[in-house]
Amino acid sequence: MKTLHILLLVLSQAIIQNQSFADKILTANITHDQEVATGGLPLTTSTGAPRPLSFGTATFNLNTAQTELSFTATIFNIDITGTQTADTFDNLVAAHIHVGAPPGANAPVRWGFFGSPDNDINPDNLVITPFASGVGGIFSSIWNLPEGNGGTTLATNLPGILAGNSYINFHTVQFGGGEIRGQIQGVPDVGSTAALLALALVALIGLQWRERHMRVTAAQARS
Repeated sequence: MKTLHILLLVLSQAIIQNQSFADKILTANITHDQEVATGGLPLTTSTGAPRPLSFGTATFNLNTAQTELSFTATIFNIDITGTQTADTFDNLVAAHIHVGAPPGANAPVRWGFFGSPDNDINPDNLVITPFASGVGGIFSSIWNLPEGNGGTTLATNLPGILAGNSYINFHTVQFGGGEIRGQIQGVPDVGSTAALLALALVALIGLQWRERHMRVTAAQARS
């Protein structure tokens, strides 16, 4: 039984270390209704006609050293080139990451990667890939350690990001304060943890078989 306790302790420490030192994955589901001031307002063209609802998704990867936060975001029904639709209201004007607020509250811009402010400068890693057909496209970049808005850096913003108090948003001509927004949330490292648990199960079965075999052998020796 003492051996079993030791094995479980080693397993728990391995899981903690695995989650602590692996890259951290975060995601965001980006929608219009998450915008605090404008989420309830209809999306229209400049003439008042309805336009398709804009939305998107984003995946973030914080490296093991916590010196780079890379991301890829795909957004739909926002004109990212100014030529994907004939109207101007859906034209993208800015995109940022805000840090310091939970869902339902606004926070300051802490890193801008499109439009103003532009904090993606060390170096500028932004790659924009418009859809070949349709409206929208894919954004990818890296928030490097020294970068940040308002005298901040990635390091000073990481506690808020990892606590779920940050969001990515995209601003358009119609909604200059933000048309779509997604709260950035962590994703558990399910795959590696499951693998560790599977190994532990195999080890436990082997340990139980060994202890049973030793008891049987000892009983036979006494008889």
